Amino acid sequence: MTTPDSGLQRGSLGVGAIVFLVLAAVAPLTGMIVVAGIGIAIGTGGGTPIMYVAATIVFLLFAAGYAQMAKTIVNAGGFYVYVVRGLGRTAGLVAAGVALVGYNCFVVGAIGTSGFFTGSIIESLTGLHSPWWVWSLISVVLAWLLTRSGIDFSTKVLAVSLTLEVAIIVALDIAVLVRHGYSMHIFDPKVITGGSIGLGLLFAATAFVGFEATGLFSEEARDPRRTIPRATYLALIVLGAIGAITTWAIVSAVGVAQAGDVGKAHLSAGDLVFFVSEQNLGHWPTVLMQVLLLVSLFAALLALHNAATRYLFALGRVGVLPAALARTRATTGAPVVASTVQLGVATVVALIFAVIGADPATTLVPAFVGIGTLGIVTLQALAATAVVVHFRRAKSTQYLTTLILPGLGGIGLWVATVLAFANFPAMAGSDSPMIGKLPWLIPIAVVIALVAAYTLKRRRPAVWAALEQDLDRAEELPGYGAIADRLGVEL
Repeated sequence: MTTPDSGLQRGSLGVGAIVFLVLAAVAPLTGMIVVAGIGIAIGTGGGTPIMYVAATIVFLLFAAGYAQMAKTIVNAGGFYVYVVRGLGRTAGLVAAGVALVGYNCFVVGAIGTSGFFTGSIIESLTGLHSPWWVWSLISVVLAWLLTRSGIDFSTKVLAVSLTLEVAIIVALDIAVLVRHGYSMHIFDPKVITGGSIGLGLLFAATAFVGFEATGLFSEEARDPRRTIPRATYLALIVLGAIGAITTWAIVSAVGVAQAGDVGKAHLSAGDLVFFVSEQNLGHWPTVLMQVLLLVSLFAALLALHNAATRYLFALGRVGVLPAALARTRATTGAPVVASTVQLGVATVVALIFAVIGADPATTLVPAFVGIGTLGIVTLQALAATAVVVHFRRAKSTQYLTTLILPGLGGIGLWVATVLAFANFPAMAGSDSPMIGKLPWLIPIAVVIALVAAYTLKRRRPAVWAALEQDLDRAEELPGYGAIADRLGVEL
């Protein structure tokens, strides 16, 4: 049973639960096997671990301002709401448009990725051949059922899957440390500058795509003004540590000086991490890693779907999108209408590639994961700007955490955005002219958002006003009065 905005499942998520949701969306095992391998091959080779450290610093700088902003807003709209608060309603709708493109494209890509890799790995292990889209449909149905059961249940599933995939990553890191040790040559300036620093930073930054989803779950968090900042910092530190240490292990295992060449040799097969695992962990642990990759891919699909759904829910609740999207299931608080619409549209798009017989590995996956990454990086840069502007308008005297640190982080994020636009074919892993034109989806989304803003302001003033009035939903949370008193927040 659904009701018109009966509400999300309030107070159900703690710091750990939100961290699991975010890390599952980022999918660290998938990031290491797919993204890190590309970064080593065409980025900075043996200097890749330093790129992960640099990216971690940029995002932690931004998180300083993000944490301050999280204390002023509790809303399932995530970064679009932050941009409304900092840059105004028109800019907020632009951010919403970019978010919808980014997250929904990412879900399409995740549907294709999950189906393709599941079919390929099951065939290699059992000899059973089946079309990739069959596995994609199975993944979609499971994701929809889990979402319908409520965010708390989804979190438990994601916690198990994330624990398993991180465990195999740590096992590989330890195995390389014992057999080879970690090479100090990664700190050699010649190694760091020997490849493309721009591409190296870009691929390292993609490992953090999705961390901003912490804010999307603020209405479902316990004590959100504390939980969201803590979850954000913890997620970034964990992601940075996994990326830096694991790439350090990989380049140490194959040799820092020749890491780029070895990466290029394994680029077409995408098996650099499996190659290192086979050499250091052995055959059966590598088979286990392949199986856990499938778990990681499904977890990423589920978590990205949860994030995309909450943007639809928030925009439906405020009236920008159809109000039906704000309906939730009375028993679990799950935004089941938004979930059904989001998965339904994404599945149709993915199946179009199956109908025309396109290879998902060279068309669907690179196209939609690439544009999803580009959209979310752009969204992060917009939010970074909004944070700084908001606190300058508010005349905050906490200059370090509201201006200097987030300002530096924002500069880094805009650099990443420019790099993503300029190097989109490399980021998407394809030289197809069609894929090369996909970044135009972002400007198109911006134009549509500007038209929507103009229309709402002229013809639907109530909705236009609601965009600014619906920023903070904290009063609806259980025990909010006590939380507000403790934090010194006025009701």
